[in-house]
Amino acid sequence: MEAANALVGSALHDDDREFVERCCLMVGTRAHSGSPLLGLAALCLGHTARRFGRLGDEALALVHSLAARAEADPQDVDGRALDGLDDTRSFLHLW
Repeated sequence: MEAANALVGSALHDDDREFVERCCLMVGTRAHSGSPLLGLAALCLGHTARRFGRLGDEALALVHSLAARAEADPQDVDGRALDGLDDTRSFLHLW
């Protein structure tokens, strides 16, 4: 729970985009399959895209990867990853 609160708090309030991305990347690449932190990492990157109007290549790739995993198996990555991808596409104009 503390990790989730820290991730969301940084995505919504931290002014250092690169720091937020590093946190999301760390969580999104290290959490085990089925962890709610996976979908949350993608969602937080969507918030980061909204706030800053950009994401680094590695963060963008992670959002896409987590969303693909969520589509393939919602028990692997929850649907918040799809919301994160939608936000990223919308706010970065990637449609």
